[in-house]
Amino acid sequence: MKLSFHGAAQTVTGSMHLVEVNGSRLLLDCGLFQGRRKESILRNRTFPFDVTKIDAVILSHAHIDHSGNLPNLVKQGFNGPIFATHATANLTDLMVRDSGHIQEKQAESTSYHNAKRGEPAVDPLYTEKDAERVKPLLKSYNYEEPFEAAKGVAVTFYDAGHILGSASISLRLEEKQQKKHLWFSGDIGRRGMPILRDPVLPEEADMLLMESTYGDKPHNDPEKAYVEMRAIILRTLKRNGKVIIPSFAVGRTQELVYNLHRMSEDGDLPHVPIYVDSPLAVNASKVFRAHPECYDAEMNKLVQTGHPALDFKYLRYVETLDESKALNTRTDPMIIISASGMAETGRVVYHIRWAIENKNNTIMIVSWQSPETMGRRLADREKTIKIFGDTYHCRAEIATVGGLSAHAGQDLLVEYASRVKKSAKSIFLVHGEEKGALPLMKKLEENYVKHVHYPAMHTSVEL
Repeated sequence: MKLSFHGAAQTVTGSMHLVEVNGSRLLLDCGLFQGRRKESILRNRTFPFDVTKIDAVILSHAHIDHSGNLPNLVKQGFNGPIFATHATANLTDLMVRDSGHIQEKQAESTSYHNAKRGEPAVDPLYTEKDAERVKPLLKSYNYEEPFEAAKGVAVTFYDAGHILGSASISLRLEEKQQKKHLWFSGDIGRRGMPILRDPVLPEEADMLLMESTYGDKPHNDPEKAYVEMRAIILRTLKRNGKVIIPSFAVGRTQELVYNLHRMSEDGDLPHVPIYVDSPLAVNASKVFRAHPECYDAEMNKLVQTGHPALDFKYLRYVETLDESKALNTRTDPMIIISASGMAETGRVVYHIRWAIENKNNTIMIVSWQSPETMGRRLADREKTIKIFGDTYHCRAEIATVGGLSAHAGQDLLVEYASRVKKSAKSIFLVHGEEKGALPLMKKLEENYVKHVHYPAMHTSVEL
């Protein structure tokens, strides 16, 4: 039995881990790496193993840094099953097709600018047509419904509370009469967040593979984050500005809509238009409505009473590109939620370009931002930002609301690992930069959690 770390090792994005048992090779996640463009292209195009010898993929959730390289895996010869929860399977199909469309548009744009400089055209990582080949391979299961992924590999999904359908993955492995229990946390959610249930924590495991994104700090209480978000929005609207929110289309957008609906119901929100401007977010919201089995008790109660938690009077879901473009020439106050969450691609880039030099506007950052992305440069309050090769002066207010994160903070991560400290022979911290993982290792040591490792990319361990 062997575990290899081929993605999200000493970094956050590109989740991909290889489990080998009884001659079978299973991938835990197959995500896109997001960072410097040239590095990202190289990492995402090149797999460090023979793709045709992968027997199955087990997917923790649909976020693109966990699912986004599946089309490339299939394109290069993988044709085995992709196991996921029902909601994750539905969302993954949407996510990868949208990603394929973006890959094509980016390659088209790069090729256009290259041609003007006498440089060669580039091919997309994969196309929307490539991405369509993922759907027939998706095999879905309920939470807590055990199934056999390969000989000697019994898998069970548990609710991770991160986004709709997100799962922690229990793998009970048996090889040559040896039995091991590997628990992969996936991305761990938080308690008390809107819409979704709280994450299920492990009871025991021989090995724990755990995220460490926010291992350096606990989060603010979700209620405090809501109050902070409300204050930012209200002061921007008071000065007749626009609020531009780069947001992940799946998970964060629906939480923001839920919070804005709450503001409206409480009479706190002025009568201004709110736009969700992302075709993916529009479709993802439809998937959210189709999976009430993932809701927490409060959300289920709202739905059962006919309460439109993801639709309300001043909310508009923008479908067409022309509608999106029209928002940029308007000067009236409004709120625009648009993908991508790290402000690297999609319609939000254009909204930022039009808004960034107006001091009345606010760009509100509501999630972790990967290094070298425009979202990170905004969050770091850089004075100038390059967009499509042109330089813009950052005169708009930049506001960050960390407490809205869908990832567990340090306190819950410590509690999570502590659940298995009596049984775990090894705990591997992944999905985290050094600034998150190293403080978490120290905190775990203080709580008598032993055998904690921070594996490097492309290293392996015997289980």
